[in-house]
Amino acid sequence: MINLDLYAPLMLPKEELFTSGHRACQGCAEALAVRIVCKALGRNSIVAMATGCMEIVSSPLPTTAWQIPWIHVAFENAAAVASGVESGLKALMRKGRLPHKKITIAGMAGDGGTADIGLQALSGAMERGHDMIFVCYDNEAYMNTGIQRSSATPFGASTTTSPAGKVKAGQETWKKNMPEIMAAHGIPYVATACSAYPIDLYEKVKRAALVKGPAYVHCLSVCPTGWRIPSGDAIRYGRLAVETAAFPLYEVIDGKYQLTFDSPKLKPITDYFKGQGRFRHLTPEAVARIQERITRDYEKLRAKCENVNK
Repeated sequence: MINLDLYAPLMLPKEELFTSGHRACQGCAEALAVRIVCKALGRNSIVAMATGCMEIVSSPLPTTAWQIPWIHVAFENAAAVASGVESGLKALMRKGRLPHKKITIAGMAGDGGTADIGLQALSGAMERGHDMIFVCYDNEAYMNTGIQRSSATPFGASTTTSPAGKVKAGQETWKKNMPEIMAAHGIPYVATACSAYPIDLYEKVKRAALVKGPAYVHCLSVCPTGWRIPSGDAIRYGRLAVETAAFPLYEVIDGKYQLTFDSPKLKPITDYFKGQGRFRHLTPEAVARIQERITRDYEKLRAKCENVNK
């Protein structure tokens, strides 16, 4: 059970634990997300990060952007390594070889290392109840290796392995709902976030750190390169994703749902699609189909939140 009285929202700390000098693309909202998450985790933390964009850009030998203990692991096992670190520290403290203190353990991966390649290890860590946080930085494709589709790629998006053409109109499956999959594990805390809403992201990671047991934060991280948008528009598109409910912001605390952003009137999905090269091929019929699905899913989510509050 989270005691929210222990936490009062603050301005973001000035200390940088993920520093400048990394080699992320211009306008990368994932680098911004990592920076904010590290501020929330604090210096007394350890990170296990899967292979992906952030691992590549942040640690070219002999330099590093990380100012906290950081472990680069294989694509598929960030959650397994994080859970092993948590178990090892617990054992060392129990045996008196380390002082008893709070050390926040975080696993981090992109959508490929979370929803696809790393799902088995992540599910196991959540099911076993390890005292750790897992953060998914979701840029909706395998951006680091050439913009290939993942199971988090939205329906209709064009990627190098789900290209739009005469036969197919991009991605043919709907985005995997990882937050709901994590909530189904019965863990104490699940949240969605976006670096376009930095204070909300910071607060959610801080709350996750208060949890005794596993916590999961799914962060939409706009990728100008893969989404084919101008490098200065990442924040604008992150906000549009939320304002159209393409990516709603909510928390699941001990099984209870609550929206952290809710608009009386959502913007149409066309506002979000406009200007994104990955969606420029969509026909009006395809856009209407997507809008219908988004509206239906959002109403289901709102109903869960309203039922909890009754």
